[in-house]
Formats: sequence, C-alpha cells, structure tokens
Amino acid sequence: MVHLYNLHPFGSQQVVPCKLEPEQFCGGGCDALFVAAGCKVEAFAVTGQELCQPRCAFSTLGRVLRMAYSEAGDYLVAIEEKNKAMFLRAYVNWRSKRAENSRVCIRMIGHNVEAPFRESFKDQMSIVEMPLSEAPLCISCCPVKGDLLVGCTNKLVLFSLTYQVINEEFSMLDFERSLIIHVDNITPVEISFCVGYVAVMSDLEVLILKLESDSKNRERVNHQPYKTSNPVKQTNEDFSNETSQIESDDFVICQKPMELLGEKSEQCGISVTLESTGLADEKIKYFHIRHLLYRRFTPDISFYVSSDDIRFHSLQLLPIYQTGSLTSDEKNSPQGKELLSLFCFFSLPHMGYLYMVVKSVELISVYQYPEKSQQAVLTPQFLHVITRNNLQCFTVRCSAAAAREEDPYMDTTLKACPPVSMDVCALRIQLFIGLKAICHFKNHVVLLTKADPEAIPDRRESPRRFLSRKDTSVKIKPPVAEAGWSLYIVNTISPVQLYKEMVDYSNTYKTVKTQSCIHLLSEAHLLVRAALMDTCQLQPGEKAELLEAFKESCGHLGDCYSRLDTQHSHLALPYYKMSGLSLAEVLTRVDWAAEYESQKYERGLIFYINHSLCENLDEELSEELAAKVVQMFHVAEPKQLPHILCSPSVKNVNPLTALSCLRKLDTRGLSSVLVTLTKAALALKMGDLDMHRSEMKSHSEMKLVCGFILEPRLLIQQRKRQIVPTELAVHLKETQPGLLVAAVLGLQKNNKIGIEEADSFFKVLCGKDEDTIPQLLVDFWEAQLVACLPDVVLQELCYKLISQYTWRLSKRQLPDTTPLRTSEDLINACSHYGLIYPWVHVLISSDSLANKNYTEDLSKLQSLICGPSFDIASIVPFLEPLSEDTVAGLSVHVLCRTRLKEYEQCIDTLLERCPEAVIPYANHELKEENRTLWWKKLLPELCQRIKCGGEKYQFYLSSLKETLSVVAVDLELRDFLNVLPEDGTAAFFLPYLLYCSQKKSLT
Repeated sequence: MVHLYNLHPFGSQQVVPCKLEPEQFCGGGCDALFVAAGCKVEAFAVTGQELCQPRCAFSTLGRVLRMAYSEAGDYLVAIEEKNKAMFLRAYVNWRSKRAENSRVCIRMIGHNVEAPFRESFKDQMSIVEMPLSEAPLCISCCPVKGDLLVGCTNKLVLFSLTYQVINEEFSMLDFERSLIIHVDNITPVEISFCVGYVAVMSDLEVLILKLESDSKNRERVNHQPYKTSNPVKQTNEDFSNETSQIESDDFVICQKPMELLGEKSEQCGISVTLESTGLADEKIKYFHIRHLLYRRFTPDISFYVSSDDIRFHSLQLLPIYQTGSLTSDEKNSPQGKELLSLFCFFSLPHMGYLYMVVKSVELISVYQYPEKSQQAVLTPQFLHVITRNNLQCFTVRCSAAAAREEDPYMDTTLKACPPVSMDVCALRIQLFIGLKAICHFKNHVVLLTKADPEAIPDRRESPRRFLSRKDTSVKIKPPVAEAGWSLYIVNTISPVQLYKEMVDYSNTYKTVKTQSCIHLLSEAHLLVRAALMDTCQLQPGEKAELLEAFKESCGHLGDCYSRLDTQHSHLALPYYKMSGLSLAEVLTRVDWAAEYESQKYERGLIFYINHSLCENLDEELSEELAAKVVQMFHVAEPKQLPHILCSPSVKNVNPLTALSCLRKLDTRGLSSVLVTLTKAALALKMGDLDMHRSEMKSHSEMKLVCGFILEPRLLIQQRKRQIVPTELAVHLKETQPGLLVAAVLGLQKNNKIGIEEADSFFKVLCGKDEDTIPQLLVDFWEAQLVACLPDVVLQELCYKLISQYTWRLSKRQLPDTTPLRTSEDLINACSHYGLIYPWVHVLISSDSLANKNYTEDLSKLQSLICGPSFDIASIVPFLEPLSEDTVAGLSVHVLCRTRLKEYEQCIDTLLERCPEAVIPYANHELKEENRTLWWKKLLPELCQRIKCGGEKYQFYLSSLKETLSVVAVDLELRDFLNVLPEDGTAAFFLPYLLYCSQKKSLT
C-alpha cells in the first residue's frame, strides 16, 4: 500500500542552457552537470540556488552512448561510437579544461609517462583509452573507490583506479584492468558496482554478486577463464533447444518467475567465473564470488502493449556509510567512510523493488506506480520516478534499515526508529510534460523533457525477443534534432523545510487520533535521520538545524504513541528519551483537562511515566505536576502507586494527598507491607511519629524487609549519580538499626543493590568519609558473612572485617555505635566464626582490657582466625599494624602461626612471653603427628630455662612437671630415660620413672 500526500519536496527549478538536445547527462560531483550531445560534452557549474552557468566544453572522439561520473578520482567515463565501432574512454582532469580548443593529452591505460614532467602537463585534460576485446554495453563507477566496471556481452571487466606518481607534488590518475567476470547466459543491459558488490540486469533478470577477497579461496581465481558445470544451466539449455523447434511467431515461451536469496541464488542457471588479467598474485583484490540475489520476472502477456512494457530499468546500488553518533561533528567524504549498508533498486514499468544486500538479503519495499514509469533514481531520502508526464517522489526505508545495522540499542527502551516494513508513501506527483530521462546529484533532480510525440519504436520484432537472454544485438537509433526539448534542474527543498511541512500536515490528523498521524510523522523522522546519515551532503550549520529537527520529531512521535491507543504505545518511552525532553516538559504537553474529563489515561503515557519514575532521574516535579501524576496512577495503575510515591521525582507531592490516595487503595492484589512502608515514610515526612510507629508495628520485621526489597527507594535513592539515604533510612538508623541492616542485606541478596553501593550507603548515612568505617557498616559486613554469600565475596568480606578489627585494636579505637552482634552471637550463628582455642583465653587473661567493645573486636578477630573458611597466609599482611608487644597482638600472631603449623616458634614465644599458657597450648595443639614435640621441643626447653632460673622459675617448674607426666605416659621406659637431661636430679625425676615402669602392670 502506498499512501499519497500532497507535499512539496521540489523547490525552484531552472533551465540548463544547452546548445544541442542532450543525448546523455549525469551529475559531476557536488557542483557540476555533464551534458553530452553528439561528439561534444558540456560541463555546467551548479552551486546552490544560483543559475546554472557553462563551465567548460570538450569534444569527444565519438558520439556518447553512455556516460558516468566518479567522484572518487573526479573523472568522467563514456561509451562512444565512431564508424560503427564502440570505444571506452575516461576524461581525467577535466576541471583544467579552460577553452574548447585547449590542448588535450590522449594516452592508453597503464602507459608510463617517460617524458620529463612539465608544469603545463598537470593543467591539461587527459583522455584515457581503455581497449576492450568486445563492445562495451554499459558502465558503472564505484562511488567509494572509484573503480570502473564495464559490461560486455557475457562478461564484465573491472578496471581498478590507480595513480602514477610523477613527482612529489603530482600524481596522474590511471586505470589497471584487474579482473574479468565471465557471466554466461545473460547479456547485461545495466550494471551497478559498489565496493565489491556487482548488480547485473538484463531485460527481465537481476543478479547481485559479491566479489570477496578471502585469500583462503585463492584457488578460485584462474588466469584463464573456465566453465563450471551447472545442472540448472544445462536444464535451461536443453529446454531452450527443445522449445526452439516449436517456437514461431504465434507462440511465446516464458520461464516462470523466480526469486532466489543468498546461497540459493547459485541455482539460477547463470555461470559466473573469475579470470585474472596477468597481474601478480599479490595485486589481486578479489578471489571468489558469492551469490546474493537472483530475480526473474515473467511479463503478463495478456496485457502486452509494446516491447518496453516487459523491460527492467533503473538498476542502482545505493551505499549508506558508517556515521557513528548522529550528534558527532564528523564530515567525511564517501572515500573516507566505512560501508554500513547497501541497497539495490530496480524497477519494472509499474512496480519498483528495493532490497537490502549487505549482512542479509531482504526485500524491504515494493513500489506500485500509478502509471507506467520510464526511469527512476534512488537517493538516501527519496525515490524519484518519472512517467510520461509526471515526476513522482516516494519515501524510502534505507535510513530505517541502516539505523538498525549501525546501532545495537535500536528497538530497545533507549532508542527507536520507524519500522522498515512501514508502508511507503508518495509525497508528490508533479506535472511535467514529456519527461524522457532523469538523474540526481546532491539536492538536484535533472530532467529532460520533450513536448513532441514520441518517435515510433525502431524495433517491431516478436515479443519473444525480449524474453531471451541470448539477444545481444543493440540497435542505436541515430539522433534527430527535434524542437520542444528542455533540460531542467529541479532543486529539492532542504530536509528541515520539508520536515516542517510534514509536521504541519500531520496536525490535521491529531484531533481524530488516527494511524495516519503516526505514519506521516514517522516519514518526517526518517527524512531527517537520512539527512543526518548523509553527512557529506550537509551545508555548514545545517547539521545543528537537523539535530534540532530530529529531537523535535522524536518528541512528536512520543506524543503520538503516548496518546493514541495503539499496540505500539510502548514506543513513547524511547522516542521521548531521544527527544531530550525532560519529564516535566513531557507532562506539560499533556491535555490534562481532557484526561480528567474522560478519566481514561492512555497506555503509552502511563508506560513512559512509570519507566521514567523508576529510573534515577535528577529531576523533581513541581507539586502540581506531582499531584497530577499521583492522581493518574491512582486511577489507571493503582498497583504502581506505592512505587511512584517512592520516586525522588515526586518528592514535592503533598503528603496528605498521597496518603489519601493510598488509603483508598484496594489492597487485594497489592503488597500490603509495601503500602504500609509507604504510609510510614509519608507519616515521617509529615512529622507524625505516632502514625509512623503504628504503621511499622503492623508487620513483623521479616515482612518489612520483604517490603523494602520490593521498593529499595524507600531507603536508598540516587541523585546526580550519588547515593542518598532517605529520611526513613536516617530514622531507622537511630531507632531500628537491625532492621536497616537486614533490609540492605535483603536488597543485596536480591541484586537490588551492589556491594560498593551498599558500602557507600552506610558511609553516607553515618556521615563518614571514604576512609572511615562506621560500626553500622561493620555490622552489615558481619551480617553478610552470616548470610553465607558466595566464596568470591567471602574472601573480600574477610579482608574488610580483619582490617577493621585490626585497625581499631591497634589504635584502641572504640566503635561509634554499639555493635549489633557480640562475638558469641557470631560464633553461634555463623560457621565462618570458629570457637576460640582454650589456650587463647589463658593468654589474654593476663591483660586487663579496659573496654568491653575492645574485647569484642579482639574476640571477633580471634574467632575469624580460628574459623575454617579462610586462607591464613593471605590474612597475615592485614595483621601487621597489630604489634606483638601487646597481649592482644601476641594472641593474634601466635594464632596465625599455629594455623600455619609453626608450633616450635609458638612454643618459644609463649615460654618467653606467657609461660602459664604453654601447657594449655601444648594440650590443645601437640596431638597426633605433633605429639613428639612434647619431649623433643617442650621438655628440653623447660629444662634449659629452669637451669637459668629467673622470675619465671616457678612457671617453668610447674610446666615441666605437667610435661613429664605426659611424656611418662607416652614413652617406654628406655625412651623416657633417653629424653631426660643427663645432669638432672634423680630424686626429681624418680616418681615419673617409677610411673613409666609400672604403667604396663597397671594396665
């Protein structure tokens, strides 16, 4: 379906002052127009809205039959006829042609300039002869690289654009024949070439190929052409041989229509092979062919009028380049850009087809013309079609398809674009009498008109002639000078101006709320988007104007989707985001009077506001707008009302109004605890502490935690990407810190808040800087450990807690608040906190610690070290601030060494610092494989220290007696005698010897 509007895409027009009737014409970059008549080419300067002026003229060597211009290399190439022979020539450095009779250099391709370079040489035009073994039929220049593709009977010849370096200041443009593509069973009528993509068109067939440079497939390139066996081709040839016997003037044999995409197009029956042209292998650009598309049509013979009714025309490949962000200031030429997407257009007299052919081959648009077309040109923004008496302008979907290729966030809640499948529309059908040909460059449409009746066709053969691939004859009718012709340049108006007209036009549909409003605004959006993607065509300052129009169009589409009841109402969100409008600005565009009257709010508007308020917007609505939003959700989405009230954007709403709406809610299907917490927060905001306490007591602490999980913004909000505790969180810190810690822990376990965010929340809540750790955060870390989080988080928590315990012990710093859990609570609740070894209590009993909280930190640290979950070696560096000069430090370091199985060092330390703890230590640690340390380490050390005497003599003596009792039990009498000191007093050791000798009889 094609929508028809009566817009004005065409602006001023002017007549090109040609001297002879044009036979061929084409655009010359952004500022020139070439017109060929007979053996002469005229170049005209075309700049903006100024009148077209002759620029230069030059004679060709033959009559121009086809002509094309390449912006890459700035050259003109032509197929010329002279003495019934066809020639291919390129006209280089044409801008230096000052006068028609000025000197011209004629050379063959690849000819090396051996003569010394003269200054005058670079100021003269060159004609480059490109010899071919067969007559050229059609030509195409690559818009990116400037390479030239020439179509001949059953083959295509590729000439690569090269440069001969003359000196440091001048390089001469040249060509190099690099590849021959043999295409059997089809005669090209038109071809198109773009960065390795080749489109070939015959009367009723279109074939699209991709030349690929994958070196892994080098064997596919021959230095001599070869033929591949193709079963489909063989079938077609057999069919042709059989039907030729019965074919006569009374019968027409038609092959069935066919569309083959991707790899299936290899089954089309057309053999395609590559032949290199003797170049060195390292210079070969393309190594193999990939088939992309084959399409064949069959004419409806019942409506056959003339031979031209069954011909394709206007084959074109249109590249779209990578632009990056639409808001970037880059302006590159096509040669400096990366190809983003490629589109192929071709047309029948009454229908046109537009395909996307880069990453996937897909038919994206079909154009149905109201009357028979003669020619068409495709641009990124429009499709211009000429019929006998009309210039038609259609919209295209190239920018919509390219936008989805370029931006991975397209079609999400962040960005949107009108769909590629949206119906195309005709913006204008402009009357032009006797249209014959059309071309386009920049923002100019060039039209050739002839008011006289059309000449009678020169050919009157049977229609079957146009249904055969094997018709290779091309009959050219000699030119006949006729009066009544004109060559016009029609300027398309600026995209912004046309966009504004389309927006004004769409206003006629707004009151009736139809899809036509969305369709026309979508067309306006795509028009601006296409202009922004075609940056090389923009005038200075035009991009800023286009960006403003782009944002405005997004706002208009957001308005449509937010107010019209459509299945795509969710698109209001991304369009409003792309518009740059704030939430308040969007709300001011709403007709609140109509909404209140109907008491019906459209889904798109609710969807947008709901998502916007769920995000962390740094925007506060006025009291009036906030009240309107609350009223809207109270009526349309009551389940979302508690969430809406928790948004920082509606903080200015009157608490009485909000409470009134909450009290009217039917809690069936709602979370009653969430409503309760919202009421409690509002009561606190009003200063009604009694109501706040009453609401908080109506549910258990576990249910309250579940409520906070449903809506984290009751506790934590973000403003300008900074964590901000709510008033309720501040109040809970003072009154119910345990609930607060449990709630934040619940948020973390349910992925509602990250680890770093939670840490920052407690620091901000307690008014501490980044380097200071409040006790409430330590309580949170301990709660995390109790909650048994994953191992990766477990080690990090261990390091955090040990660092904090160690820092406070080393500084004798007391917690700023009373800890929520004691060490005993943690040991009972968490397996990561182990039972403290008995000898540790003996060790620390020798030191009277003044503060209980200081003792708690030490006990928690000792318990973590005694626990089974942590790698002790990784903990040791965190304990360095804790000195062994204190009993607390001593106990911690001895514990670590014990866990590292450094028992002998621990025994030495304890004998030196706290001998009364030696025996409890030995009883607990020196077991099983370490049992031998009783007599190998502890007994000799005690004997040695007793000999030395000193103030700790009695402790050593008592310990020695305990040690001898243990050794006497474990060793045999002979072994026991061997470990006793030789200079010891016999009377002292005799009781232990007697016990050792009698223990067998006792047992």
